[in-house]
Amino acid sequence: MRYVTLPAGWTTRRPTLDDLPEILALVHASDLAILDEPDFSSEDVREALFGSQYISAERDSLLAYAPDGSLRGWTYLENQNGGDHEFVEVYTHPENGEPARAPLLARTLARVAERANELGHATITVRAGALPAEKAYIATLREAGFAFVKRYARMQRSLRDLPATPPPPPDGVSIRPLDPTDDADMRTFHRILDTAFRDTPDYQPRTYDQWREWADAQPSVAWDEWLVATVDGTPAGVLQSSNQSLEDDEGWVKMLAVSREHRRRGVGEALLRHAFALYAAKGRAKVGLGVDLENPTEPARLYQAVGMTPIYEADMYERTVAAA
Repeated sequence: MRYVTLPAGWTTRRPTLDDLPEILALVHASDLAILDEPDFSSEDVREALFGSQYISAERDSLLAYAPDGSLRGWTYLENQNGGDHEFVEVYTHPENGEPARAPLLARTLARVAERANELGHATITVRAGALPAEKAYIATLREAGFAFVKRYARMQRSLRDLPATPPPPPDGVSIRPLDPTDDADMRTFHRILDTAFRDTPDYQPRTYDQWREWADAQPSVAWDEWLVATVDGTPAGVLQSSNQSLEDDEGWVKMLAVSREHRRRGVGEALLRHAFALYAAKGRAKVGLGVDLENPTEPARLYQAVGMTPIYEADMYERTVAAA
């Protein structure tokens, strides 16, 4: 692999919360070079660094600086549940950031091998995402042993034409906000999420306690945007929003799940349209989400039906790392 060590004069160190503005500027520069617009917020940086009990910024993230002292690279890991699947991200600055790309990836993969040992896994499956236009990064991933797995889409729609009142749901379906003070309601929300995603190949399950710890650790949650749908009084679907795109004046649908026995009843569409109205009532200009284009439940068709369109697609690459 090219540049497995940084050139002379380059340095690395672990990030802290004080680095957030500088990291965000680096990510925005990378986004602008490929997408012509930023696609990452300060909340995304904060969550990447400190949003998981299974990842430590002090051990699992790294910054790379050029000899002139400018930040030119950032890498971090994601792990949702302490299991044997992780995600690695490497950002480099479009101006003189390339020397940091392969060394940061190599350092992070070495850390994954250490983590496999620490977590008691013989191997860890690692994924990395890249836009099709990121030819240099894709080449680096392939040289490091990654292979293409599937494609995702980032979808979006404008909210400027929507009323602040949601349309009525189908007969027998009702939508209400989650009650975060009611442990039974929180457990119901988690149960629907967990069971609905069990039939998707990439789902990484979290126990209720793991999920609740994650939810309670979020720095900002608009609970009125976390929705529960019932069918004839039975909880049937949930929608989880995120504040990760507020800086871009965008509502974000993080998770949408409908129990298998209640699918094809309009529950998912009712949840989406209710959420869209909530976002519009708060003055947001658009709504976004990410979708696995190979999900067997074909959610992309539902999102298109409610007016969402892809604004770009990203490819997922994967390799296995053995425990150190």
